[in-house]
Formats: sequence, structure tokens, C-alpha cells
Amino acid sequence: MGADIAIGCTQRFGVPVGYGGPHAAYMAVKDAYKRSMPGRLVGVSQDSRGNRAYRLSLQTREQHIRREKATSNICTAQVLLAVMASMYAVFHGPKGIKAIAQSVHQKAVLLALGLEKLGYKVEPDVFFDTITVDVGKLQGIILKTAVAEEVNLRRIGTTKIGISLDERSRPVTLEAVWRAFGGDFTVEDFEAGYRLPETLLRTSEYLTHPIFHMNRAESEMTRYIRRLSDRDLALDRSMIPLGSCTMKLNATAEMLPITWPEFSEIHPFVPADQAEGYRHMITDFSQKLCEITGYDAVSMQPNSGAQGEYAGLLTIRAYHLANGDDHRDVCLIPTSAHGTNPASAQMAGMKVVVVKVSDNGDIDMDDFSAKAEQYAENLSCCMITYPSTHGVFEENVREVCDIVHKHGGQVYLDGANMNAMVGLARPGDIGSDVSHLNLHKTFCIPHGGGGPGMGPIGVKAHLAPYLPGHPETDGGEGAVSAAPFGSASILPISWSYCLMMGGEGLTQATKVAILNANYIAARLKGAYDVLYKSAKGRVAHECIVDTRPLVESAGVTVDDVAKRLIDCGFHAPTMSWPVAGTLMIEPTESETKAELDRFCDAMLAIRAEAQAIEDGKMDRTNNPLKNAPHTVEDLVGEWDRPYSREQACYPPGAFRVDKYWSPVNRVDNVFGDRNLICTCPPLEDYAEAAE
Repeated sequence: MGADIAIGCTQRFGVPVGYGGPHAAYMAVKDAYKRSMPGRLVGVSQDSRGNRAYRLSLQTREQHIRREKATSNICTAQVLLAVMASMYAVFHGPKGIKAIAQSVHQKAVLLALGLEKLGYKVEPDVFFDTITVDVGKLQGIILKTAVAEEVNLRRIGTTKIGISLDERSRPVTLEAVWRAFGGDFTVEDFEAGYRLPETLLRTSEYLTHPIFHMNRAESEMTRYIRRLSDRDLALDRSMIPLGSCTMKLNATAEMLPITWPEFSEIHPFVPADQAEGYRHMITDFSQKLCEITGYDAVSMQPNSGAQGEYAGLLTIRAYHLANGDDHRDVCLIPTSAHGTNPASAQMAGMKVVVVKVSDNGDIDMDDFSAKAEQYAENLSCCMITYPSTHGVFEENVREVCDIVHKHGGQVYLDGANMNAMVGLARPGDIGSDVSHLNLHKTFCIPHGGGGPGMGPIGVKAHLAPYLPGHPETDGGEGAVSAAPFGSASILPISWSYCLMMGGEGLTQATKVAILNANYIAARLKGAYDVLYKSAKGRVAHECIVDTRPLVESAGVTVDDVAKRLIDCGFHAPTMSWPVAGTLMIEPTESETKAELDRFCDAMLAIRAEAQAIEDGKMDRTNNPLKNAPHTVEDLVGEWDRPYSREQACYPPGAFRVDKYWSPVNRVDNVFGDRNLICTCPPLEDYAEAAE
């Protein structure tokens, strides 16, 4: 059609409504704009054997590029929902997708024909699945009658009604709608046709990739999904020690409710009496979060932690505006704060003033005090992370809050590290005015390869009137999502977690998370340096391990360590963030001592391999670290490396049975950067896979 950018959502592509979400949105752009897109693009590369390998070719999160250039700061990658939508396309294929679209449209045409026969004006003249009907003064009566027919229609203004149909709309649904409008028809009374604009009808092919033509049978589809999942290294195989990500157990009992139709098949704008269960759950969960955080009110609207930051800053901004302080637009942000903070502040219309940190990673209080004084007249807020991004409980956090309040500002405390606080400390008691909570971290919603997430915000009482408004009833004042409770259908996970753990259990989880991190730091002492510790020599719930000395002594990079951990059966910790060349490790409370020891054994063995290089006992360029990860292909054929196959494939930590095998060897990043857009493999590759 000539557009440069197209956006849309996949909720109508095989994903449940879920009282508002979650579902994946998408953005498509012309080739010229591909390197300006937010998020991550999957590109094609090759491994050290020349085999095809897929990789994330473009990174725009603050962990991967300079903070001021990050563009993904108010979104979460809804990967799990994108996978659901893609599998919908894989199973149905182009013919199935078209047949569904034709069926939906023809049902909409049938509905319009019946309403027109009753004398109503249907708009517009051309449509796909949604129509608007002008009913004049009959709006209230028709809406009420429709509910009695177990049909929800949409109120538009005072005289019109909106109706949308989908593939699950049955003839009885159409007939119920007609009855609500005063008709008594059956679908056999009309002949379906088309009301689509001829000039926009698609003639080009789509879904041409072979994978959309291979999985028509349920058995084929199941096996295809299984093959894909076997390539992943997820929490069901091993500890995932990603620092700052809090990859913890997602219990089956917590997950079950989101599959129930009573949660998954409710529209976010149904009449309140049709969603009393949701309202009870959200109210009760909000009260629990208030008790946990020390705040007075919670908004469940933000769909991610980063969007929660944005919503929290908008709340602060609205508070200042209501007080006539429209000039307050300066936000103080220490360099130790969470990486999304600066971009969120800028998007909220604030001017970012960076505050220094001292050598031990704590906020430089002299610099903080000076800048708070300097910008006192225009100070809007400060953004801090507690415990800090360096994994330390800073002892001057109350002083920071007092200084900001003294100069008329508000304190935004990033809740990304709440897994180190629940039951032990409350942001609201420390002096903070607003925080977001990552439910996909501290409160057990799965990360799903990047989403769905939820980032509700808690605020003190004086900010409560300025929380995000209802997108419909409040005129959208301050709304940050199209649905009032964000991705509501995943809230039962976190609510169930709190109910089953109880206050005592939640507190114990926090203690164990901190204990586990300190255990790892203690076991690795001597082999690796832990960069930041408290005055008492302890870390919080995560620790930063320094691998930079290995570069000079053995030519071993942080990438080499991460790849070698795959051979050991572990997902790598967070690499090079917040400090380049380091590993940030967060074990969470979910891991047993046995699993922690397996991880530590692997890390110590890697250090021993580096030591062998330092001592000249192992080649500096041809060694298990440089060649990792090793695949099944390394077990067959010729072997010309100066170390054994057993050392390559079964290092300490790796299981002899049920070992995780990487599907590819070391990926060529430079090749991948030159091939940003994934190209389709030849059909023969998929024919071989199917056999």
C-alpha cells in the first residue's frame, strides 16, 4: 500500500483475549529503517563448521548498547505470545489462514445483511470483521437485550453500537445478535457475499516458507514443537543464573489457572458483573503488594517493568503539574541505576542529570547532594535501584530519599531487585514514593523468552490520584496500556504464588536467594574476584564475577567462559552488564545446594582450563574454551585437537546422561552482522528434517 511502517497485534491470531492480554504486538518496516527498530531481530549466521545458525542480530536494549541509544525501554518482548501466533500460522498455513479470514468476513456480511433488513444503517460500506450500527435512542435497550442473549456489544457514543466477529462466532451468535436488535432470522435467510475494497485485495503469495506447508497433522505439529523446544536450554533443564533477570521456578500449580476459559476468554471491557472473579483477584493481589512494598495503592496496568518505569514517572509528572510545579522536570539518575531508567525519564519529558558513583559502586553522596542543590528549583525526582545494579544494599539509601524530598522532588525506586527485599525491607518505608514491580521476576511469571511481563506500580497515598486511568471510562487520562489491567490473564500466576507461599514463605525465599548468591561468591573466591561487596564483605541476591584478568593472562574472554558453560549444561549468566567483560550471577532461591555446587564446579573447572593455558599446558588458541560449545558432531569423524573428546563434551558439571547438547558450534558474529535479516533455508533442508 506504500506505507513505510506497519504496526499491529497478534491477539486476533490465535492468542486468547485474556481480559486484556498478554498478546504480542508487531512492527514491520521497510528495509531502510531496519537498524532503527526497537527490540531484537533474528538473523542468520553460521557456526565454526559452516552450519546454519540463527542469532539475535540487532540489540537495542540497554544491556547491549549505550544507554542513551536504547530504544526498547518501554516495551517487553512478548516472545511467548509471538510463538503462539507463529504456531497458529504454521498449523493452518496460507490456505487455512485465508479460509478463516473468508469465513469471518462472510459472517460479518451476513450479520450486516440482517441488520440492514431491520432498517438499521451499517457503517462503513466496506469492512472486514467489524461494523458500526446507528441505533439512535435504542442503544440502551439493545445493549441490555444483547446481554440477556449472552452477547456483549460495544457502546459507541450515545447512538451507535460496535460489533466484531471472529472465527469462533457461530450461526447461533449471529441469530442472538439479530434478536437483540428486534429480528427473528436464521443464517439460511441470507446469502453471504463480500464487502471488501477491490483495490486492496491481495494477489501476491504469503507464508511461502516451507514450514507453513509441512505440519497439517497434529502429530506432525507436536513433534515440530518438541524439536524446537529440545534446542532450548531452559529452567526445566538447569539453573539459569542470569543476573538482573531473576529466573526462578514457575510452579505448575501457579500456571494452571491461566489455561482456564474463565480467565483466558474474557474481554477487558465486559460489564463488571461478568468479571467479578478477576476483580476479586486483582483487588486482593493489589492489597498483598501494598503490604509487601509499604505503598498505599497499586496500578496493574503497565505491561512490563520498563513500561512501569514510564508509568511511574508519568504519575510523578502529573503530581507536579497538579501542584502547579510544571517547571519541575529534572531527574537525577546515578550511573549505578537500572539501565532503562535514563531512556524512560527522557520519554516522560524529563531532563536527565547523571550522578557519579564511588569506586565501590555506591552513589557518590557529595555529587548527589551538590546536584540536588543545584537543580532544587526544577527537581522532579530521582531514580535509584535498590539493591543496586551492582548487587549491593547501599547503606545511604534513606539519606538519598531525604535529600530529594527536602528539595521538593519524588523518589522512584526501581523494583527490579525486589527478590532481595520481600519480607525484609519495604521501598515505602525506606522513603521511596513509587516503584514498579517485575512480576515476571520476583513474582514468578515465566520470562517466556522475553515475555509476557507485567510491571505494576505501587505509590504512596499522595500519588494515588495520578495513577494511570482507565483507557475507556477515564478518557484514557494517563493510561499506558489499552486495557485497564494490562496483561491481566497472567496475574493468577503471581497471585497464586503469594497465596501458596504466605508471608513466612515469601520472606524465607528472599533469605535463601541472598544466601545462595553469597554461597556462590564464597565458593568462587580465589578463582575469580567479586567486584562489589558491602562493607561487611557480602553481596545481595546477585554478584558480579570479574573474568577480565583472563583476557591478558590466557586470551580467554567472557564470551569463551559463557560458551564453555553451555558444554557444562548451563545457560550463561548475564554477560558484560553492568560492567563490560564480567558475569553477573543471580541464582535465586529456587536452586538447591546441589545445583549451586554443580555450577560452581563448572566455573572452577573453567578457571582451571584457563590456568592450564597460562601455564603453557594448553594451546592459547586451540583449546576447549576457544572451541566451545561442542556439539554431537564433535564426537564423530576426525579429531585433531590437542585435548580429548571427553574433555570437550563432558566437562565438570555436565550430565553423562541427559546432557544438553548445543545444536550449533561457535557462531560467527561478524557473518551474522552482515546478514541482519533471516533468509529462508532451501526446501531440501526441511524435507530432510521431516524425514
